[in-house]
Amino acid sequence: MKSCCFTGHRVLKVTPELVSRLRNTIIDLHEQGVTEFINGAALGFDQLSSKAVIDLRSEYGDIHLHLLLPCPTDEQVKGWHKAQIWEYMKILDEADSVTVLSEHYTDDCMKRRNEQLVELADCCVCYCNNPRSGTGQTVRMAENKGIKVINLAK
Repeated sequence: MKSCCFTGHRVLKVTPELVSRLRNTIIDLHEQGVTEFINGAALGFDQLSSKAVIDLRSEYGDIHLHLLLPCPTDEQVKGWHKAQIWEYMKILDEADSVTVLSEHYTDDCMKRRNEQLVELADCCVCYCNNPRSGTGQTVRMAENKGIKVINLAK
């Protein structure tokens, strides 16, 4: 196992317990050989997990953060608050790689991003408490691929 994708809801309650569980999960995965962490940089769990990986790089120099953006930055952040955009730009700046999958926002660019996340991953860490969502769909893709899924919402 070398790579892990993250997927989760955009709206979630960030608690010290969740932050700790996420951090410990990344450390456990690193101890199992995972060094490549991938997500879509969306609001909520994606950004929380991005920040956790960035923070852990000071302790584990071989950890890398790769971002798969569904569409260009200016289109992904439409409707976001200024503080959310600032945080997003900071994460993009600190990522080891940033790949934009579509030249423009399309009806299916988020789904294609999620498919690519799962395709590149050997395991999936998620925050999913609503199976009828994009996150739920991504979790099902990971399960269908037969990779380990760790749900921090449970």
